[in-house]
Amino acid sequence: MLDWLRSLDKDDRHAIGLDLMRVQFGWPIGRPLVGSLKNGLWEVHSSLPSQRIARLILCFHDRMLVVLHGLIKKTQKMPADDLALAKQRMERLRNEKAQ
Repeated sequence: MLDWLRSLDKDDRHAIGLDLMRVQFGWPIGRPLVGSLKNGLWEVHSSLPSQRIARLILCFHDRMLVVLHGLIKKTQKMPADDLALAKQRMERLRNEKAQ
């Protein structure tokens, strides 16, 4: 996740950071910034200065916001591989806590 974020340009990273801050300190937030992906996953839509849209998939774990995956929007629908990766990371996070 951090590698992906670091690969973006500084202004895009800043916009994503501001949106995450809005989510963290203003929860609950609805559309257009945040939407439910069901089963504890949430999607943040960040409009970037580079005229692209970033999608961040996150969950809440132990009262913390955890960003599980990020991607640049290419289609309306969330790609199945990206959603599966976020679900896998969320399950691993929950399993680590249980042990």
